[in-house]
Amino acid sequence: MRAPIGHFDHADPAPERLDQLAAPVAEAVRNWNGSVPAEQIIYVDTDPEWADTAVFVQHYGQELLEQSANCVVVAGKRGGESTLVACVALSATRVDVNGVVRRQLGARKASFASMDTATGETGMEYGGITPIGLPASWPVLVDSAVVDLPYVLVGSGRRRGKLLVPGKAFAELPGAVVLEGLGVA
Repeated sequence: MRAPIGHFDHADPAPERLDQLAAPVAEAVRNWNGSVPAEQIIYVDTDPEWADTAVFVQHYGQELLEQSANCVVVAGKRGGESTLVACVALSATRVDVNGVVRRQLGARKASFASMDTATGETGMEYGGITPIGLPASWPVLVDSAVVDLPYVLVGSGRRRGKLLVPGKAFAELPGAVVLEGLGVA
């Protein structure tokens, strides 16, 4: 099948490629129940050496910079309590951790979670963390610009491979909160 965005040699419905996804992502796709059918989530096979955004778009299409999103894990702290949250924003922006995220969490301080925390808590590889398959208790903050796109490229839970997901599906993820201005230029 041809991928809806980008230039990829191999593209398949994600439910047919569960073996290529990180375990929590495969489980989430297997049990998908949103208004977007799981078959519309597309797995594309990509080289793990090209997983980082700048190198990735050089190989698979410069237009993907405006159609891809990063998922970062942030820790919010208040009164000795720490809350983990996933933030999804377009790759051409940065997540407003100390403004939008901190206020949304009601935290005194917010910062990116360590790599060990992010990978340990998600069960995903660093550089491949995706909002699909995160712990059910986590809030998932999604920039409204992500939801507005027909398809968005995100990680697959591994550095090898990516998912192409209809933008509106992000608003239906467990714990999703769609916010204006989460990603800033």
